[in-house]
Amino acid sequence: MAVPKKKISKSRRDMRRAHLALAMPTWVEDKESGEFRRPHHIDLKTGRYRGRQVIVQREKTAEEGSE
Repeated sequence: MAVPKKKISKSRRDMRRAHLALAMPTWVEDKESGEFRRPHHIDLKTGRYRGRQVIVQREKTAEEGSE
């Protein structure tokens, strides 16, 4: 079993853990639709990315609308 040779000070321990904090995900408002989306991601509502249509939106059918 591993046993530490010396006591790790609180300062040293906390400095080691400093980069482990969880960051809140960043959201940006889409310029065209006004919806919030992640930066560098496709807007799933419209299927657009950087002003270009990259995903073709399907028309909703009666079966999909009832779910």
